[in-house]
Amino acid sequence: QVQLAESGGGLVQAGHSLGLSCTASSRAFSRGSMAWFRQAPGKEREFVASIPRNGDATYYADSVKGRFTISRDNAKNTIFLQMNDLRPEDTAVYYCASANTIYYDGHLASQEQTYFYWGQGTQVTVSS
Repeated sequence: QVQLAESGGGLVQAGHSLGLSCTASSRAFSRGSMAWFRQAPGKEREFVASIPRNGDATYYADSVKGRFTISRDNAKNTIFLQMNDLRPEDTAVYYCASANTIYYDGHLASQEQTYFYWGQGTQVTVSS
């Protein structure tokens, strides 16, 4: 059984919206902060957004502020990424990640090494 499973990726036209979901197989894999990262072809994986378990704070990369919204539903062990006004440069494999602790620090929450569990990713392709 996978620990984190992303869904919702696909092909979308620029300017349109897409929603991603990531569900943890149990509470053990969603106990702390969770985040979305992405990796475009030929580029390093980069931080997108993060949210602590209580959902009382959110952190976003500058490139997605105002367009993307992260949220979570702890009853379902799920986080969500609503992506609006998508651009071709948003094209990437989007990965879900989960930490064992809660981070209320934007810098720490944005660091790849903060997260212990990772999903296999879901492809998002934005066409012109």
